[in-house]
Amino acid sequence: MTEPREWLLTRTERGNLSTRLDDRHEGDHAWSEGNLVTPLVHGSAYFGALHAVLSATREGDLVLFTDWQGDADERLTGEPGSEVLEVLGAADERGVDVRGLVWRSHLDQTGFFATENRHLGEQLQRRGAEVLLDMRVRAGGSHHQKFVVVRHRDDPSRDVAFVGGIDLAHNRRDDADHRGDPQAQPLTDEYGPNPPWHDLQVRIQGPAVHDVETVFRERWEDPTPLSRSPLRRLSDRVRGLDVRPGPLPAQQPPPPRAGAHTVQLLRTYPNLRHGRDFPFARRGERSVARGYTKAIARASGLVYVEDQYFWGHDVAEPFLTALRNHPDLRLVVVIPLVPDVDGLARVPELLGRHRAFRAVRSVAPGRVAAYGIENHDGTPVYVHAKVCVIDDVWASVGSDNFNRRSWTHDSELSCVVLDADYARSLRLTLAAEHLDRLDDAATNGLDGAMADCVEPAGLFDAYAASAGRLDAWHASGRVGERPPGRLRRLPLPELTAWQRGWAKVPLEVLHDPDGRPGPIRGGQDY
Repeated sequence: MTEPREWLLTRTERGNLSTRLDDRHEGDHAWSEGNLVTPLVHGSAYFGALHAVLSATREGDLVLFTDWQGDADERLTGEPGSEVLEVLGAADERGVDVRGLVWRSHLDQTGFFATENRHLGEQLQRRGAEVLLDMRVRAGGSHHQKFVVVRHRDDPSRDVAFVGGIDLAHNRRDDADHRGDPQAQPLTDEYGPNPPWHDLQVRIQGPAVHDVETVFRERWEDPTPLSRSPLRRLSDRVRGLDVRPGPLPAQQPPPPRAGAHTVQLLRTYPNLRHGRDFPFARRGERSVARGYTKAIARASGLVYVEDQYFWGHDVAEPFLTALRNHPDLRLVVVIPLVPDVDGLARVPELLGRHRAFRAVRSVAPGRVAAYGIENHDGTPVYVHAKVCVIDDVWASVGSDNFNRRSWTHDSELSCVVLDADYARSLRLTLAAEHLDRLDDAATNGLDGAMADCVEPAGLFDAYAASAGRLDAWHASGRVGERPPGRLRRLPLPELTAWQRGWAKVPLEVLHDPDGRPGPIRGGQDY
C-alpha cells in the first residue's frame, strides 16, 4: 500500500501557514481520503457532465465557479438552451445560489479577452447571479484556476467538484475525433478555422469537494478591492457592476465518503508585494511546484506529461536529478506541435522549449521523448491538457502548466490523486487515443488493447514506433494509406544564437515571469 506521506506534501511542506485549506485534515496531513475521482477527457465530456449536474440543481443548492476565460454563448451540449449564460442564469432563477470569480483579463488589444469576460460577468449579474471580475493579481499575471463546485442542500452525497484545465469558453467542446469546437476561436494558421483541442477535467466526489470549496471561499472572502485601477473602478460603477462580494452561506461539513481515492489539492498564488498579499497566502503559495518536485524525486520508471507548455530551466531541474539518479527512468512529454502564437512572439516560446528539452535530453539521451499530436486530417491538435502521471501511482490534473509562470506567478489549482489503478488507467486511456486504439479498448477492454504499454519501456517504444511510422508517411508525400496513430515526433527547436539572445528577455519577463519573493527569485527554492 502506498503511504501518502511519501508522495504527497504534508501541511508543513505546503509552506503556507495562512490558509485554512488543511484545517480539517488530521495532524500534518494535507490531503483527504475516501474520494472518487473520474477523469473527463475532452471538453465535450466535461461540458456534458457539468450540464447534467447544473440542470439538476434546485432551490437552496450552491454553485461556485472560477474561470480564466468565459464565453456566455458557449453551448455545453451543442444544443440551444445549453449556453453557459442560460444554464447558470436558469439555475439562479430556480433559487440556486450562484457565485463566480472570473479573471478580469488584460485589454483585448494585448491578445486577451477582457470584453468576453466582462460580458459574461455582466450578463450573469443581470440574471441574478453574483459574478465578480477579479483582478487581484500580480502585474502581468492572471487568475488561471478553472473549477466548479456544486453543493446540494438536501443531499450531500450528490455534491461534486470539477477541477482541471478547461474554461467555459469557445474552442473547448472538442472530442476524441478532434474536429474542433463548432464555436471556434482562431489560434494560428496551422490549426485551421476550427482548432482541434485536447484537454482534461476531473470530477471529484467525496470529502475533497469541501477542499475545493474552501479554495473558492478564501478568494471570495478576500477583502482587497477587485481592482487597483481607478479607471476600472469608475467603469464598473458606471456599468452598475457588483464589486463587493456578498456573504456566502455557512460552509457545510464535507460530503460523505464516495470512494477509495486519496486527493491532494496543489495551488499557486504569487507574492503580490507592497503589503498586498492574499490574506490566505502571505508571500504566496507554491505547492504546485513543491508537489511536483517531491513526486518527481521519487520517480523510477516513467513520468508521463501532457501539457500546453514545457519551458525553461526551472521546470527541467527536478527532472534532471531524477533522471541522473534512476537510470531506468523515462520521460514522455506530449505538447502542441506548434505554439499558439506566431511571428516574433513565437521565438521566446520556442526558446523556453529549447532550454527545457536540451537540459533533460543531455542527461538522459535515449530516455526522453517529446511528441505533438494531429488529427486524421493532418491538422495539429492544440494540447491544452495539464496532466502528469508518475510511476502509475501519483497523477495530477489541473490548470497549471510546466513553466515558471504557473509554478510561481499566476493563481493555479491542481488535483492530485494517489491511487495506482486510477493513475495507470488515466495514462493508458490517453495513450489509447494517441495510438488510435480507442475502438479496440471499447471492444476488448483497456488492458487488452494496451497490454504492450503497461510497462514504462513498452509505452516509450510504442510511442516511438507509432510516431516514426506517421512521420515517414508524411515524409513520403502521404503516399498510401495513412498509418494509425496521431503522434508526431517533436524535434528540439532550432534557434540561432541571435534569436536565443534577444528572446531571453521577453521569455523571462513576459511569457514566463517569476512570482516568488525577492530573496528566492531565480533559484530552485519554492
